Amino acid sequence: QVQLVESGGGLVQAGGSLRLSCAASGSIVSISAMGWYRRAPGKQRELVAVMTSGVSTNYADSVKGRLTISRDNAKNTVYLQMNSLKPEDTAVYYCNADILSSDYIRRNYWGKGTLVTVSS
Repeated sequence: QVQLVESGGGLVQAGGSLRLSCAASGSIVSISAMGWYRRAPGKQRELVAVMTSGVSTNYADSVKGRLTISRDNAKNTVYLQMNSLKPEDTAVYYCNADILSSDYIRRNYWGKGTLVTVSS
């Protein structure tokens, strides 16, 4: 059974920093892409950042230069370093990954989310 668990959310003042982590566990054979999405109050879910199993990354324009995605493939973990946070970054952040499990079927998985609140 594969699952993703996020951690690191919390309350921070504008201009502050947080580091989110997402650890994948279970019967994992390999992970292709891992990324972060967020859902702000009253808004649709949006892509924040994604990283392939290589070094390719993709960021939402609104977070470029402030948020940085990284991966530790040995630990099946993806991170999101968030600097210079703005109130509009307030959202529930979800980890997402495409994972090949031990039954050799690739599935898309979601974490349950971690709340980030940025106060002005």
